[in-house]
Amino acid sequence: SYWAVPEPPDCPSKANSGRSRAVLSQAQTREVIIALDRTISDIEMRLAAARAAQMRNQGVSPSDSAADQGNMRPRLLFVMGIMTTFDNRRRRDSIRKTWMPQGERLRMLEKDKGIVTRFVIGRSANPGPDSEVERAMDAEEKEYNDILRLNHVEGQDGLPLKIQMFLSSALSTWDADFYVKVDDDVHVNIGITRSILARHRSKPRVYIGCMKSGPVIANNESKYYEPDHWKFGTAGNNYFRHATRQLYAITRDLATYISANKHILHKYTNEDVSFGSWLIGLDVEHVDERSLCCGIPPDCEWKAQAGNPCGASFDWNCSGVCNPAERMEEVHRRCWEHREAALPQAQES
Repeated sequence: SYWAVPEPPDCPSKANSGRSRAVLSQAQTREVIIALDRTISDIEMRLAAARAAQMRNQGVSPSDSAADQGNMRPRLLFVMGIMTTFDNRRRRDSIRKTWMPQGERLRMLEKDKGIVTRFVIGRSANPGPDSEVERAMDAEEKEYNDILRLNHVEGQDGLPLKIQMFLSSALSTWDADFYVKVDDDVHVNIGITRSILARHRSKPRVYIGCMKSGPVIANNESKYYEPDHWKFGTAGNNYFRHATRQLYAITRDLATYISANKHILHKYTNEDVSFGSWLIGLDVEHVDERSLCCGIPPDCEWKAQAGNPCGASFDWNCSGVCNPAERMEEVHRRCWEHREAALPQAQES
Protein backbone atom coordinates (compact mmCIF):
# COMPACT_ATOMS: atom_id res chain seq x y z
CA SER A 1 0.00 0.00 0.00
CA TYR A 2 1.02 3.65 -0.20
CA TRP A 3 0.28 6.81 1.65
CA ALA A 4 -1.61 9.46 -0.29
CA VAL A 5 -0.02 12.90 0.14
CA PRO A 6 -2.79 15.32 1.13
CA GLU A 7 -2.97 18.88 -0.24
CA PRO A 8 -1.25 21.25 2.20
CA PRO A 9 -3.83 23.01 4.38
CA ASP A 10 -2.52 26.48 3.46
CA CYS A 11 -2.60 25.87 -0.27
CA PRO A 12 -4.88 28.52 -1.75
CA SER A 13 -7.91 27.53 -3.72
CA LYS A 14 -8.18 28.39 -7.39
CA ALA A 15 -10.55 31.25 -6.55
CA ASN A 16 -8.19 32.71 -3.96
CA SER A 17 -5.28 32.28 -6.32
CA GLY A 18 -7.18 34.16 -9.02
CA ARG A 19 -7.97 37.02 -6.64
CA SER A 20 -4.34 37.20 -5.53
CA ARG A 21 -3.17 37.41 -9.12
CA ALA A 22 -5.73 40.15 -9.79
CA VAL A 23 -4.55 42.19 -6.80
CA LEU A 24 -0.93 41.66 -7.82
CA SER A 25 -1.76 42.66 -11.37
CA GLN A 26 -3.41 45.89 -10.18
CA ALA A 27 -0.41 46.75 -8.00
CA GLN A 28 1.98 46.05 -10.86
CA THR A 29 -0.14 48.17 -13.19
CA ARG A 30 0.00 51.09 -10.77
CA GLU A 31 3.76 50.76 -10.48
CA VAL A 32 4.12 50.67 -14.25
CA ILE A 33 1.93 53.77 -14.63
CA ILE A 34 3.94 55.65 -11.99
CA ALA A 35 7.20 54.61 -13.64
CA LEU A 36 5.95 55.68 -17.06
CA ASP A 37 4.77 59.02 -15.70
CA ARG A 38 8.20 59.70 -14.23
CA THR A 39 9.93 58.60 -17.40
CA ILE A 40 7.73 60.83 -19.56
CA SER A 41 8.30 63.77 -17.22
CA ASP A 42 12.04 63.19 -17.34
CA ILE A 43 12.05 62.94 -21.14
CA GLU A 44 9.97 66.12 -21.46
CA MET A 45 12.39 68.05 -19.26
CA ARG A 46 15.43 66.72 -21.10
CA LEU A 47 13.89 67.64 -24.44
CA ALA A 48 13.08 71.12 -23.16
CA ALA A 49 16.62 71.52 -21.88
CA ALA A 50 18.05 70.28 -25.19
CA ARG A 51 15.89 72.70 -27.19
CA ALA A 52 16.85 75.57 -24.92
CA ALA A 53 20.54 74.68 -25.20
CA GLN A 54 20.28 74.67 -28.99
CA MET A 55 18.57 78.05 -28.93
CA ARG A 56 21.17 79.45 -26.55
CA ASN A 57 23.89 78.41 -28.97
CA GLN A 58 22.06 80.50 -31.54
CA GLY A 59 21.73 83.41 -29.09
CA VAL A 60 17.94 83.29 -28.88
CA SER A 61 15.19 81.82 -26.69
CA PRO A 62 11.50 81.01 -27.10
CA SER A 63 8.81 83.60 -26.40
CA ASP A 64 6.62 83.07 -23.36
CA SER A 65 3.53 84.52 -25.00
CA ALA A 66 1.10 82.22 -26.76
CA ALA A 67 0.44 84.99 -29.24
CA ASP A 68 4.14 85.15 -30.03
CA GLN A 69 4.77 81.44 -30.57
CA GLY A 70 7.43 81.00 -33.19
CA ASN A 71 9.01 84.36 -32.44
CA MET A 72 12.50 84.42 -30.96
CA ARG A 73 14.20 86.84 -28.56
CA PRO A 74 17.49 87.26 -26.65
CA ARG A 75 17.98 85.14 -23.58
CA LEU A 76 16.75 86.54 -20.24
CA LEU A 77 18.92 87.26 -17.23
CA PHE A 78 16.52 85.93 -14.61
CA VAL A 79 12.97 84.84 -13.87
CA MET A 80 11.78 85.75 -10.37
CA GLY A 81 8.92 83.80 -8.85
CA ILE A 82 7.20 85.49 -5.89
CA MET A 83 5.61 82.73 -3.81
CA THR A 84 2.14 83.73 -2.70
CA THR A 85 -1.19 82.21 -1.60
CA PHE A 86 -4.87 82.87 -2.22
CA ASP A 87 -5.23 84.79 1.06
CA ASN A 88 -2.34 87.19 0.39
CA ARG A 89 -3.96 89.60 -2.06
CA ARG A 90 -3.05 92.61 0.11
CA ARG A 91 0.60 91.53 0.14
CA ARG A 92 0.59 91.28 -3.65
CA ASP A 93 -0.94 94.73 -3.95
CA SER A 94 1.68 96.20 -1.60
CA ILE A 95 4.41 94.80 -3.87
CA ARG A 96 2.66 96.12 -6.98
CA LYS A 97 2.61 99.59 -5.41
CA THR A 98 6.31 99.49 -4.58
CA TRP A 99 9.13 97.40 -6.04
CA MET A 100 7.39 95.42 -8.80
CA PRO A 101 6.68 97.42 -11.99
CA GLN A 102 3.24 97.19 -13.54
CA GLY A 103 1.69 97.39 -16.99
CA GLU A 104 4.01 98.67 -19.70
CA ARG A 105 6.90 98.97 -17.24
CA LEU A 106 6.64 95.28 -16.46
CA ARG A 107 6.91 94.49 -20.18
CA MET A 108 9.81 96.94 -20.54
CA LEU A 109 11.61 95.22 -17.66
CA GLU A 110 11.47 91.99 -19.61
CA LYS A 111 12.24 93.41 -23.02
CA ASP A 112 14.97 95.88 -22.10
CA LYS A 113 16.55 94.30 -19.02
CA GLY A 114 15.87 90.59 -19.48
CA ILE A 115 13.98 90.29 -16.18
CA VAL A 116 10.66 88.49 -15.63
CA THR A 117 8.80 88.84 -12.32
CA ARG A 118 5.62 86.89 -11.57
CA PHE A 119 3.54 86.00 -8.55
CA VAL A 120 3.43 82.21 -8.33
CA ILE A 121 0.31 80.40 -7.16
CA GLY A 122 -1.30 77.02 -7.76
CA ARG A 123 -4.92 75.94 -8.09
CA SER A 124 -7.60 75.40 -5.48
CA ALA A 125 -8.59 71.91 -4.38
CA ASN A 126 -11.97 72.42 -6.13
CA PRO A 127 -11.20 74.48 -9.25
CA GLY A 128 -14.66 74.29 -10.79
CA PRO A 129 -16.49 77.22 -12.42
CA ASP A 130 -18.35 77.90 -9.16
CA SER A 131 -15.15 78.35 -7.15
CA GLU A 132 -15.10 81.84 -5.69
CA VAL A 133 -11.34 81.60 -5.13
CA GLU A 134 -10.67 80.68 -8.76
CA ARG A 135 -12.92 83.45 -10.07
CA ALA A 136 -11.08 85.99 -7.91
CA MET A 137 -7.69 84.79 -9.13
CA ASP A 138 -8.81 84.79 -12.76
CA ALA A 139 -9.99 88.41 -12.39
CA GLU A 140 -6.73 89.46 -10.71
CA GLU A 141 -4.68 87.71 -13.36
CA LYS A 142 -6.64 89.43 -16.13
CA GLU A 143 -6.25 92.83 -14.47
CA TYR A 144 -2.49 92.73 -13.83
CA ASN A 145 -1.07 89.99 -16.09
CA ASP A 146 1.65 89.31 -13.52
CA ILE A 147 0.64 85.88 -12.17
CA LEU A 148 2.04 82.47 -13.02
CA ARG A 149 -0.52 79.74 -12.26
CA LEU A 150 0.82 76.27 -11.55
CA ASN A 151 -0.84 72.93 -12.21
CA HIS A 152 -0.53 72.21 -8.51
CA VAL A 153 -3.03 72.18 -5.65
CA GLU A 154 -2.13 75.14 -3.44
CA GLY A 155 -0.95 74.04 0.00
CA GLN A 156 -0.72 70.37 -0.91
CA ASP A 157 2.52 68.53 -0.08
CA GLY A 158 4.17 71.72 1.16
CA LEU A 159 6.23 74.53 -0.33
CA PRO A 160 9.16 72.41 -1.62
CA LEU A 161 6.90 70.75 -4.19
CA LYS A 162 5.47 74.13 -5.20
CA ILE A 163 8.99 75.45 -5.82
CA GLN A 164 9.78 72.40 -7.93
CA MET A 165 6.61 73.02 -9.95
CA PHE A 166 7.59 76.68 -10.35
CA LEU A 167 10.98 75.70 -11.76
CA SER A 168 9.40 73.23 -14.18
CA SER A 169 6.86 75.78 -15.38
CA ALA A 170 9.39 78.62 -15.61
CA LEU A 171 11.89 76.48 -17.53
CA SER A 172 9.27 75.48 -20.09
CA THR A 173 8.11 79.10 -20.47
CA TRP A 174 11.25 81.24 -20.31
CA ASP A 175 14.91 80.69 -21.10
CA ALA A 176 17.01 82.51 -18.51
CA ASP A 177 20.42 82.39 -16.88
CA PHE A 178 18.93 82.37 -13.37
CA TYR A 179 15.71 81.35 -11.66
CA VAL A 180 14.93 83.20 -8.44
CA LYS A 181 12.56 82.39 -5.60
CA VAL A 182 11.35 85.12 -3.22
CA ASP A 183 8.63 85.33 -0.57
CA ASP A 184 5.75 87.79 -0.86
CA ASP A 185 6.70 89.61 2.35
CA VAL A 186 10.22 90.60 1.27
CA HIS A 187 11.33 93.93 -0.19
CA VAL A 188 13.46 93.50 -3.31
CA ASN A 189 15.65 95.94 -5.18
CA ILE A 190 15.42 94.48 -8.67
CA GLY A 191 18.32 96.56 -9.99
CA ILE A 192 20.69 95.52 -7.19
CA THR A 193 19.63 91.89 -7.53
CA ARG A 194 20.29 92.13 -11.25
CA SER A 195 23.81 93.45 -10.62
CA ILE A 196 24.54 90.65 -8.14
CA LEU A 197 23.41 87.90 -10.49
CA ALA A 198 25.14 89.43 -13.52
CA ARG A 199 28.51 88.98 -11.80
CA HIS A 200 27.99 85.19 -11.89
CA ARG A 201 26.43 84.93 -15.33
CA SER A 202 29.32 83.02 -16.92
CA LYS A 203 29.21 80.21 -14.33
CA PRO A 204 27.20 77.05 -15.10
CA ARG A 205 26.23 75.86 -11.59
CA VAL A 206 25.78 78.57 -8.97
CA TYR A 207 23.51 78.74 -5.89
CA ILE A 208 23.26 82.30 -4.55
CA GLY A 209 21.73 83.46 -1.27
CA CYS A 210 22.45 84.16 2.38
CA MET A 211 23.95 80.88 3.54
CA LYS A 212 23.15 79.59 7.03
CA SER A 213 23.24 76.35 9.02
CA GLY A 214 20.57 76.05 11.71
CA PRO A 215 20.13 73.31 14.33
CA VAL A 216 18.30 70.08 13.52
CA ILE A 217 15.30 69.93 15.85
CA ALA A 218 14.59 66.47 17.29
CA ASN A 219 11.84 67.63 19.69
CA ASN A 220 8.55 66.55 18.12
CA GLU A 221 6.68 69.29 20.01
CA SER A 222 8.47 72.01 18.07
CA LYS A 223 6.99 73.43 14.86
CA TYR A 224 10.46 73.00 13.34
CA TYR A 225 10.60 69.31 14.26
CA GLU A 226 12.61 67.33 11.73
CA PRO A 227 11.37 63.72 11.40
CA ASP A 228 14.63 62.84 9.65
CA HIS A 229 16.78 64.29 12.45
CA TRP A 230 18.56 60.95 12.88
CA LYS A 231 20.10 61.29 9.43
CA PHE A 232 22.17 64.22 10.65
CA GLY A 233 23.97 62.28 13.38
CA THR A 234 23.85 62.85 17.10
CA ALA A 235 21.56 65.33 18.86
CA GLY A 236 22.66 68.95 18.60
CA ASN A 237 24.01 68.74 15.06
CA ASN A 238 23.31 71.40 12.44
CA TYR A 239 21.97 71.18 8.92
CA PHE A 240 24.34 71.57 5.98
CA ARG A 241 24.79 75.08 4.59
CA HIS A 242 21.82 76.37 2.63
CA ALA A 243 20.36 79.71 1.59
CA THR A 244 17.73 81.42 3.73
CA ARG A 245 14.27 81.01 2.32
CA GLN A 246 13.48 84.71 1.75
CA LEU A 247 15.36 84.95 -1.56
CA TYR A 248 17.75 82.66 -3.42
CA ALA A 249 18.77 82.05 -7.03
CA ILE A 250 20.17 79.19 -9.08
CA THR A 251 21.49 78.88 -12.61
CA ARG A 252 19.55 77.21 -15.39
CA ASP A 253 21.50 73.92 -15.26
CA LEU A 254 20.60 73.47 -11.59
CA ALA A 255 16.95 74.40 -12.16
CA THR A 256 16.80 71.81 -14.94
CA TYR A 257 18.34 69.18 -12.68
CA ILE A 258 15.80 69.82 -9.89
CA SER A 259 12.88 69.82 -12.30
CA ALA A 260 13.94 66.61 -14.03
CA ASN A 261 14.51 64.77 -10.74
CA LYS A 262 11.68 66.19 -8.64
CA HIS A 263 10.08 62.75 -8.16
CA ILE A 264 13.06 61.41 -6.22
CA LEU A 265 14.39 64.50 -4.41
CA HIS A 266 13.70 64.28 -0.68
CA LYS A 267 11.66 66.95 1.09
CA TYR A 268 12.59 67.87 4.65
CA THR A 269 10.45 69.81 7.12
CA ASN A 270 11.85 73.19 6.07
CA GLU A 271 11.67 74.47 2.52
CA ASP A 272 15.13 76.05 2.51
CA VAL A 273 16.71 72.89 3.93
CA SER A 274 14.96 70.82 1.26
CA PHE A 275 16.21 73.09 -1.50
CA GLY A 276 19.76 73.05 -0.17
CA SER A 277 19.71 69.25 0.09
CA TRP A 278 18.92 68.94 -3.61
CA LEU A 279 22.22 70.66 -4.42
CA ILE A 280 24.55 69.57 -1.62
CA GLY A 281 25.91 66.52 -3.46
CA LEU A 282 26.48 68.29 -6.77
CA ASP A 283 29.43 70.23 -8.12
CA VAL A 284 27.87 73.58 -7.22
CA GLU A 285 29.38 76.90 -6.18
CA HIS A 286 27.60 78.22 -3.08
CA VAL A 287 27.71 82.03 -3.03
CA ASP A 288 27.06 83.61 0.38
CA GLU A 289 25.60 86.97 -0.67
CA ARG A 290 24.80 89.00 2.46
CA SER A 291 23.20 91.89 0.58
CA LEU A 292 20.26 89.54 -0.10
CA CYS A 293 19.31 89.42 3.59
CA CYS A 294 19.47 92.99 4.88
CA GLY A 295 17.37 94.20 7.74
CA ILE A 296 14.65 96.81 7.43
CA PRO A 297 15.45 100.51 7.97
CA PRO A 298 17.79 101.77 9.24
CA ASP A 299 19.95 98.71 8.38
CA CYS A 300 19.38 98.99 4.62
CA GLU A 301 20.02 102.74 4.77
CA TRP A 302 23.33 102.35 6.60
CA LYS A 303 24.54 99.72 4.14
CA ALA A 304 23.57 101.88 1.15
CA GLN A 305 25.53 104.80 2.62
CA ALA A 306 28.52 102.51 3.04
CA GLY A 307 28.39 101.60 -0.65
CA ASN A 308 26.84 98.15 -0.21
CA PRO A 309 23.16 98.59 -1.18
CA CYS A 310 20.73 95.80 -0.41
CA GLY A 311 19.11 93.45 -2.87
CA ALA A 312 16.53 92.23 -0.35
CA SER A 313 15.33 93.51 3.03
CA PHE A 314 13.08 92.05 5.74
CA ASP A 315 12.60 91.71 9.50
CA TRP A 316 14.57 88.75 10.83
CA ASN A 317 12.19 88.27 13.74
CA CYS A 318 9.27 87.88 11.30
CA SER A 319 11.23 86.05 8.56
CA GLY A 320 9.85 88.76 6.28
CA VAL A 321 8.62 92.34 6.56
CA CYS A 322 6.36 92.38 9.62
CA ASN A 323 2.81 93.37 8.58
CA PRO A 324 3.94 93.70 4.94
CA ALA A 325 0.60 94.93 3.58
CA GLU A 326 0.86 98.00 5.83
CA ARG A 327 4.62 98.52 5.99
CA MET A 328 5.97 97.67 2.53
CA GLU A 329 5.59 101.25 1.27
CA GLU A 330 7.66 102.64 4.13
CA VAL A 331 10.36 100.01 3.67
CA HIS A 332 10.38 100.73 -0.05
CA ARG A 333 10.68 104.47 0.47
CA ARG A 334 13.70 104.05 2.72
CA CYS A 335 15.40 100.98 1.18
CA TRP A 336 14.80 101.38 -2.56
CA GLU A 337 17.88 102.14 -4.63
CA HIS A 338 17.36 104.33 -7.69
CA ARG A 339 19.71 102.50 -10.01
CA GLU A 340 19.88 102.53 -13.80
CA ALA A 341 19.90 98.74 -13.74
CA ALA A 342 16.21 98.79 -12.81
CA LEU A 343 13.27 100.58 -14.36
CA PRO A 344 11.68 103.60 -12.69
CA GLN A 345 9.43 103.15 -9.70
CA ALA A 346 6.24 101.19 -10.36
CA GLN A 347 4.04 103.97 -9.01
CA GLU A 348 5.02 107.57 -9.01
CA SER A 349 4.68 109.34 -5.68
